[in-house]
Amino acid sequence: MSAPAVGDLALYRRLLARARPFALPIAILFGLGLLASPIALLNPLPLKIAVDSVLASHPLPGFLRTSLPEALQASPGALLAFAVALMLAMVLLGRLRDLATTLLRTWTGEKLVLGFRSELFRCVQRLSFSSSEARGSADSLYRIQYDAPAIQYIAIDGVIPFVTAVVAVVSMIYVTARIDAELALVALAIAPLLFAILAFYRKRLRERSRHVKRLESSALSVVHEALAALRVVKAFGQEEREHQRFAQQAGQGLRERMRLSLIEGVFGLLVALVTAGGTAAVLWIGIRHVQAGVLTLGDLLLVMTYLGQLYDPLKSMSRRAARLQGHLASAERAFALLDQQPDVVERPHARPLARAAGAVAFRDVTFGYEPGRPVLRGISLEVPAGTRVGISGPTGAGKSTLVSLLARFYDPDAGSILLDGVDLREYRVADLRRNFAMVLQETVLFSTSIAENIAYARPGATPREITRAARAAGAHDFIERLPQGYATPVGERGLRLSGGERQRIALARAFLADAPLLVLDEPTSSVDPATERVILDALARLTEGRTTFAIAHRPEVLARCDLHVEIAGGRLVEPRAGRVGSLR
Repeated sequence: MSAPAVGDLALYRRLLARARPFALPIAILFGLGLLASPIALLNPLPLKIAVDSVLASHPLPGFLRTSLPEALQASPGALLAFAVALMLAMVLLGRLRDLATTLLRTWTGEKLVLGFRSELFRCVQRLSFSSSEARGSADSLYRIQYDAPAIQYIAIDGVIPFVTAVVAVVSMIYVTARIDAELALVALAIAPLLFAILAFYRKRLRERSRHVKRLESSALSVVHEALAALRVVKAFGQEEREHQRFAQQAGQGLRERMRLSLIEGVFGLLVALVTAGGTAAVLWIGIRHVQAGVLTLGDLLLVMTYLGQLYDPLKSMSRRAARLQGHLASAERAFALLDQQPDVVERPHARPLARAAGAVAFRDVTFGYEPGRPVLRGISLEVPAGTRVGISGPTGAGKSTLVSLLARFYDPDAGSILLDGVDLREYRVADLRRNFAMVLQETVLFSTSIAENIAYARPGATPREITRAARAAGAHDFIERLPQGYATPVGERGLRLSGGERQRIALARAFLADAPLLVLDEPTSSVDPATERVILDALARLTEGRTTFAIAHRPEVLARCDLHVEIAGGRLVEPRAGRVGSLR
């Protein structure tokens, strides 16, 4: 999913709207930024006093003549002490301003980024499986971790310094014009050229930044895939192949990053040359004015200092505007993720669902992951509450798709699925899914303790309830033999446990959920015969009184079902006579 090009103004509006809850700290930061201008204006004043009024006999600037005692103005030693004290005061005030700005900027920026990341993460979890599968989890991870901080730069590190730089430029031009209007005009003459250079490079910087981020996201995908399948990589001795694949992707990203750096470097070089030309012109004309008696040497030093403080904000504005393009590209990518609509959308005023009875009906259901390529075709099936349905068929026939539609992981393209006589789309999605417990072929465990993994079905469960569920699933004995019992960490994806142990924990989780509908996807496909017997006994207890859909190929599982249906080519095959339930 590539991010569409979005206008800068639209991005600013969306980002600043998210920063609105932090209006007060941002306003304080803005005020601290504006304080930099008077400090900068006063910084060269001690040097002018020392040169013109201590070493020479020129009078003090007008505002100082009216505010300082005459006795102090008449004493060169007192004036020098005042100049030194003023210099120290300016340094102290400037450092205090910098400290307050750093602390407040860090707190506000991190809070902004955390909120944005949290919203992106919530969005990723809300999106449909088809969206996640098309985009890839590594790309979502990149957008959450690396694109989300763009909000901090744009709302705080970019906009506030940019605005304060504009204020500083205006202040410096005004003060310089009061000293020598001609020099102010010469100094300001470079501004149009700087903005022309920025306009020329802006589009190139944005496009290159987008391309760099796509390549970096692809490199992260390679790492993510290799680490997720590390056992397979090692088993086939393909470490070097994966390393080469990563190096190739990362190398492309490096080359694009270097091209981007070259563009930024040339841009910075042009800005430096233009400002150096402006400084040289002011110095040339300023020396002529000193020689002609239009300016004092102290005034020229003051103008040259102000010129540096004038050009620094101009260069800063240009650099920030260039760097801003990369952050705007990140903002585009983040908002593209937020703007993606899930395939499964809860209807307004959806019906609540406490606990379903469990009667399920498929009414002429057709579904495909891609338009024009249906996986299921015209499925019609009536399942009374409490019925155990065994589902078999060749690989790719649509078995897993059928049960995925039950929990509204996807919605049918045509037809409807009813639960207790009501279309699934009428229910609240969270309520609907709480009525399902699932035991999948590839058991999913989280890198926490065994107890926490069992309690994932019901986070408020007590230790006694967790233990009871583990006993029902035939897992309690092996858990008790572990060094830390129920507190034993299972490792990433549960890899510290065997396949059978992981499956029994998944069964315990389903027992704890106590849902009226149960989905089993090949629950005994990868376990040994002894473990299979334990799991089958646990399944007999678990499915009792629950509407169950069990995908299985083993006769032992299908024999325990009330209704056996077979799927072939996306269609249901008529069940054998004598089974409970009906096909229509």
